[in-house]
This record gives sequence, structure tokens and C-alpha cells, in this order.
Amino acid sequence: MAKRTDFNWSDESEPHKKRTKKIITEHPEIRQLIGRNPYTMLVILLCVGIQIGLAIWLKDASWWLVLLVSYAVGAFASHTLFICIHECAHNLVFKNRTLNTLAGIFANLPQGFASSVSFQKYHLKHHSFQGVAELDADMPFGWEARLINNRWFGKSMWLLFFPVFQLLRPFRLKEINLLDAWTVVNWLAEIVFMGGVIYFFGAKAVMYMIFSFFFSVGLHPLGARWVQEHYLTHGDHQETKSYYGVLNVVNLNVGYHNEHHDFPSVPWNKLPQIKKVAGEHYETLGYHTSYTVLLFQFLFNRDLSLFSRTKRSNRGGKLKASPVTATEEVVL
Repeated sequence: MAKRTDFNWSDESEPHKKRTKKIITEHPEIRQLIGRNPYTMLVILLCVGIQIGLAIWLKDASWWLVLLVSYAVGAFASHTLFICIHECAHNLVFKNRTLNTLAGIFANLPQGFASSVSFQKYHLKHHSFQGVAELDADMPFGWEARLINNRWFGKSMWLLFFPVFQLLRPFRLKEINLLDAWTVVNWLAEIVFMGGVIYFFGAKAVMYMIFSFFFSVGLHPLGARWVQEHYLTHGDHQETKSYYGVLNVVNLNVGYHNEHHDFPSVPWNKLPQIKKVAGEHYETLGYHTSYTVLLFQFLFNRDLSLFSRTKRSNRGGKLKASPVTATEEVVL
């Protein structure tokens, strides 16, 4: 396969809406899965507690142990918190939007960077406008893809510093309000929390949390999730792929990504039931079973690069004249 020099182009709108309608027609009982899971808050409390407890335990430890624990344990807790933030963004924890926002901010605390409120705004647009660069913060920049190229070193650096690249993308989304009151609250909460940790427990406690966050979304098997979700890894044009592996147990079924995009109003604990009910629609799709295998495939297969994504301009008739805000919601 020749080296990609641009994204795959599609004239169609995002691919999930058609399958959703077909599944609902054939399996109307799937609507019963729509709802919320308030027990997700218990997962948030557990993982925040784990991160605080380990940070305190490591405050006087050697730096090698801080790095080891953050990679082997902290990354998983931090990644689970990221998924809980994702659930809050879809209002799948509580009925009240404000409570979901506050729960997301709380889950964000041990991660070092205020991202929960911003993620809520940008992620909902990712669902409605997948692949539309002006509205989808999940799409890499063209310069980003050219900079990283298709060599293992560039792709390793991209994963290692993934939060940095992700931080730059919202500035491209001119149609979305970058700053609002809740964003300020998110940052204030993060600054106060991390300031308290460094004051009472020192630099190693803070760095444990930051290392955990970077590993959870970066150069780690868990970081392969970003490749799994929307990269063209099977030599085809299937834009979204699911992961059916053991890490779904600790990652709150985040691997069921086709199922999630088809039914974003179904909470994490019921995503496997979508595949069970409408299996004929998912069994023929490409999928992954190992994040570790996928990580090495992405790093060392030079046919894969950041250009291995589908880009479009077709918004499916949902263009609005005014800037979109966090009050819009993905619904069926």
C-alpha cells in the first residue's frame, strides 16, 4: 500500500445514523436499553480514591516506582475516570445535566488538566459530525499528520504527547464556544485540587497523577483505543471499529464503539446487550481483540498513519447558524 498523503475522503454524512434507524426498525425492543446508570458515580468515587491513595503512598517513593505504578496501575484508574467523564458528557449518570457536569468535574480532579467540560462540548459534536474537521475535535490536523509521518518514532511521540495535540484541536473549532462559566469552574476546581495535593503531599504525588493521565491516553496499550475507534486499520473504509477484549471489564465497555455511536443514549453497562440483540449488524464488521497487538501494529505498520482517517464536509443537514453550545445533546 502506498504511503498516505491525505485523509480518506467521503461525500456521505456520518455513517451511524442509517444503521441506527435500521436496527430500531428490526429490533424496537432495543429502546429499553436507553437510560442512565447512577452507579457510575460509585466507580468515580472508587477511582478517585485509588488515585489519591496511591499518590499519598508514593509521595516519598523513588521516581522509578512512581513511573512504574502510574503505568501499571494509575493508567487504568485514570482511563476509567476518562470513560466516566464520557458517560457524564452524554448525561448517562444522572437525569439532571448539572449533576452530570459536576460528576465529570469531580472525576477529572486526579488527572491534572481540566478537560471534562470541554470534552462534553466537543464530544457531542463528534457524534453528530464525525469526520467534519470544523466540528470534530477527534480529527487530527493535516499538519499534525504530516509532522508525525508514518514512522514508529513519530507515532510513538504522538501517543506519548497525545494530550498536547488534543489540547490544540479545539482552537480549530470556531463554531463551538471555547470558554464558558462551567469551563472556568472546571479549571478552578482542578487548580485548587492539584494545588492542595502538592502542598500537602509534594511533587511526586502530583506527578504520579499526571503520569497516570498521560499513560492512560498515550504510549500504553490503553492508548491504542484512539486508533481502534476511528482509524482505517483493516485496509477498508469502515470508519468505526469496536474492541472486544478483556480490558472492557475495567474500561467500562468502552470498546463497544460501534454500538456506542449507534446508540449514544445507552449507558456503558448495557452496551454489550446491543451487540447481543442486534448481532447480525455487528458480526460482519471489522473489530479488534487486543489493544497491545493494535498498539504495535499502529507503531510499526507504515501503511498506518494519522492520515488513516475518513474526512468529510457533509454535515447531514444539521448546520446551525449560531455557535453550538454544551446544551445540545445527542439523542435518538
